Amino acid sequence: MDRLFADGTVNAGQSGQGPALFLFHSLLSDRASFDAITPTLSQSFRVIVPELPGFGGSKAVQGGLAGVADRMAQAVTEGAGGGAAIVLGNGYGGFVALQMAIRHPDIATKLILADCGAAFSETGRQAFRNMAAASAAKGLQAITDVAMRRLFAPEFQHQHPDLMRGRREAFLKTDIEVFQAACGALAELDLRPELKQVKVPVLVLVGEHDEATPPPMSHELAAGLPDARLKILPGCAHVPQLQSPELFLATIGDFLTA
Repeated sequence: MDRLFADGTVNAGQSGQGPALFLFHSLLSDRASFDAITPTLSQSFRVIVPELPGFGGSKAVQGGLAGVADRMAQAVTEGAGGGAAIVLGNGYGGFVALQMAIRHPDIATKLILADCGAAFSETGRQAFRNMAAASAAKGLQAITDVAMRRLFAPEFQHQHPDLMRGRREAFLKTDIEVFQAACGALAELDLRPELKQVKVPVLVLVGEHDEATPPPMSHELAAGLPDARLKILPGCAHVPQLQSPELFLATIGDFLTA
């Protein structure tokens, strides 16, 4: 069932009953990247899976990543109905969740940040600049192969052709201006000086083979947060909840229910 939040600007799917659990998707994917874990999580939580601003049925917002974070804070506040909320973000969704927690300290009781970080290396920053430039010159089709490599290892792609077909189609539906703006924001992002402002418990996860946000970024993130634990997901890349849903659920289970 879909619902609108934040004055009708954020479209989200909702299922299950219980405490509110929000799932924020990555830049190179969409909310369907959580489809493999939502049924299980919905047995214990009211799972709300929004389309981030500018994606799907959610309206774009100005103001860079801070603007996106503020819009999502509205959605979380409204969706939680004044109760406690847990927020899980993957990739770009993790950066949004982290920025949101910094700017709105009481927004969540726990965070799960999967395959993100606080800042990219210069090589990582340049990768975003290159993707933005290539998409501007030739369209998203020109960088689809690069985008999929950032999400999944080549071996996984070969083993799951149907899944990859769906992931490619989802990526090509992305609003190109929203994509380029997000690339620009991530290329300049550095949240390291503000990590101490996040007082809630945080579970930091990263796939051991993640090339988009490599494990050192998660090590740095966990070390900079006041209350964080780090777990490495063996055999996974940038979207572990889609690649190994059972492992992902097992890894977050104790943290969610503690």
